[in-house]
Amino acid sequence: MTSQTILSVENIEVVYNKTIQVLRGLSLSVGRGQVVTLLGSNGAGKSTTLKAISGLLELEDGAVTSGAIDFDGRKVAEDTPHGLVRRGLFHVMEGRRIFEDLTVEENLTAATYAQTGRGTRPPSFDLVYGYFPRLYERRHGRAGYLSGGEQQMLAIGRALIAQPKLILLDEPSLGLSPLLVEEIFTIIARINRETGVSMLLVEQNAAVAFAIAHYGYIMESGKIVLDGPTERLVNDQDVREFYLGMSSGEDARNYRDVKHYKRRKRWLS
Repeated sequence: MTSQTILSVENIEVVYNKTIQVLRGLSLSVGRGQVVTLLGSNGAGKSTTLKAISGLLELEDGAVTSGAIDFDGRKVAEDTPHGLVRRGLFHVMEGRRIFEDLTVEENLTAATYAQTGRGTRPPSFDLVYGYFPRLYERRHGRAGYLSGGEQQMLAIGRALIAQPKLILLDEPSLGLSPLLVEEIFTIIARINRETGVSMLLVEQNAAVAFAIAHYGYIMESGKIVLDGPTERLVNDQDVREFYLGMSSGEDARNYRDVKHYKRRKRWLS
């Protein structure tokens, strides 16, 4: 792990229930200040990768059985999940996971406890409201009454309150309209650009992920099968065909029409 790398995942294997292997020798890294995207079909192991990094596997009877994960110069296995948050690693999980019975402002207040022991002054909520003005308008309302897009904004806002060095984002576009997806990803890119926080983004919408990411990895069956700068990936024939739906010529095919094993065979050959 170099000084320019904030996260290094080296050849890890993950097993659930001591029998089911999900990740098989997976390696990736995130540079400081970078947005890195992790793409793959359902069941490829993307969310499991994030949970391995943030220390949440034990909650689902999972474990990293080999390999190593380093965050900001120290192994994540040396910390508890809440200890990692205090060190600057925040996991925005799939499905928002906000406190629905609390107000927007109370949700943000809860996030300030992630800073306990840092000896730093908690940030003003103005930081969050500056990126998400809609949350300011709804700050005294219950979070459970927010729209899906507003709840996603709140989930990201809670991460900002914790003053992270690295944010893990799991499917931020899930269940949102195209207009909301565009709005949220524009703000995510702005946060990265203006604050310098690194991000590891799990996403099925490859087009929006590639629009903001500096580097990308593609997973199949628990392994990385392709990686590179996004400029190179968007011009890769397989990526364009299977993730961007941009095949050309008489034999142009839709992603749904191509059998999974054919994609995997081609990438792994």
